[in-house]
Amino acid sequence: MSSPRSSDPHPALGVDYGEARIGIAATDACGILAHPVETIDRAKTDPVARIAALVAARGIRTLVVGLPLRMDGSEGTAAAKARAFGARLQHALPQLPLVFIDETLSTVSADEKLREAGVRAKDRRQSIDQVAAVEILNTWMGG
Repeated sequence: MSSPRSSDPHPALGVDYGEARIGIAATDACGILAHPVETIDRAKTDPVARIAALVAARGIRTLVVGLPLRMDGSEGTAAAKARAFGARLQHALPQLPLVFIDETLSTVSADEKLREAGVRAKDRRQSIDQVAAVEILNTWMGG
């Protein structure tokens, strides 16, 4: 097994930024699959410190932050907040490339997938942010 090249972007960490919760997902080392990791409750945990700990523990090489664009493709208040959070991450983790990816409808798509999988509404609320982060990574990976 060869060692990863320094230019290899994987594993990557996907971030679904929200005012109350932040969904986190990660790719495997080859960038084939993305999987849910955790939901950070911003009222209980410093999200930048927690993401920095995940980066260190998982050997993350790229941060992918969802950018909530309006339906016409323009950026509004939510996108500005996501960009500000991305700037905080970049300041804390300057060695990592940070990519913003259009996350339009990622939460809608995540909810639909969970519903199709038979997950009850109450249980969907527990994992929706993580699944949205998986959607963000899948978009970034081109799938």
